[in-house]
Amino acid sequence: MRFRLVPTPAQERVLLGHCAHARFVWNLACEQQQHWRPGRSSAPGYVEQCRQLTEARKAFEWLAAGSQTVQQQALRDFAQAMANFFAGTHRRPTWRKAGRHEGFRIVGRRGRQWNVRRVSRKVGKVWVPKVGWVRFRWSRQLPDGVRSFRVTRDGVGRWHVAFAVISEPVPAPGTGAVVGVDRGVATSAALSSGELLSAPGLRETEAKRLLRLQRRLARARRGSNRRQNVKAAVARIKARETDRRKDWVEKTSTDVARRFDVIRVEDLKIRNMVTSARGTVQEPGTNVRAKAGLNRSILAAGWGRLVTRLEQKAPGRVEKINPAYTSQTCNSCGHCYAENRQSQAVFVCRACRHVAHADVNAARNIAAGRAVTAWGGSPLGEPLNREPQPVLLST
Repeated sequence: MRFRLVPTPAQERVLLGHCAHARFVWNLACEQQQHWRPGRSSAPGYVEQCRQLTEARKAFEWLAAGSQTVQQQALRDFAQAMANFFAGTHRRPTWRKAGRHEGFRIVGRRGRQWNVRRVSRKVGKVWVPKVGWVRFRWSRQLPDGVRSFRVTRDGVGRWHVAFAVISEPVPAPGTGAVVGVDRGVATSAALSSGELLSAPGLRETEAKRLLRLQRRLARARRGSNRRQNVKAAVARIKARETDRRKDWVEKTSTDVARRFDVIRVEDLKIRNMVTSARGTVQEPGTNVRAKAGLNRSILAAGWGRLVTRLEQKAPGRVEKINPAYTSQTCNSCGHCYAENRQSQAVFVCRACRHVAHADVNAARNIAAGRAVTAWGGSPLGEPLNREPQPVLLST
């Protein structure tokens, strides 16, 4: 559960110091791991790094002035990140950069939780080591027993506090309803019920202003005050777009989880889909700018976050379907042919003349669990014909 933190200017300076210390400790641990080579002794673990941290705090006053809890927790987070990497579930932890990775985590001691109080109907406060009581906007009820929280600062300069709370899943309606979700660029999510949902982006005036600011940023001299001001203005517009997309994902995922018992989505490898086509110096890529624009559109549609939030709000009710040929298969008769999809939004079956919105037709195939293999068969054992039929379409 995340809340907007409202520190005073004096508190903000101490919070920035905590972020710098946590980033410094994390980068040192990352450097120790990258120094390892076959034949060398293993990199120090969490216990050894804590001992080294104690010696470093004795040697450097600026490090000792910070919170030991913040610095030790950064080491613990790095140890967990390395464990996730070796388990194959996450990427290798990388360096943290000032202005981009600003944050730290606080964990309460065993047997007690950190103090969180409610001041008024819309104001609460949380105790941060070396900082004191910091106020935040109380926008919803916080459950008891919170033992850890993370303080972060985004690129616009806004502070947030996120409490580690396991939220209750959205209850299923119990009607047995099944929905298929087809994700696209023009339409962010098309449901098998016929609904077309699109993630909100920037308005036309905001997009034009962003383009002007980006051109002004390209002409600004590096290190100048003008460049810093323009960069902050660009960050504010992009943060506005991100907030709207996150809000849309939260509302859409909650609404879908409440209305349907089973939610079937495409099993897309988004990380591979948004890979750059730039290539190398020896073998440069083709259509690089077009592929870059497609990658931006995919990321702006919120594909990955939507499915992630659906899995978190409806655990055990989200099924991933092979997306092969779902956009070319007729949901009415099962005929599969590439020419069935005449355009981005129009689907006309060459066999039965069934006409539908292309994304809705694909969503209905996903809801039925229908995915065609490369040999023309269906995982459900349905005979699907992938050859065109001699049917003349009326104009």
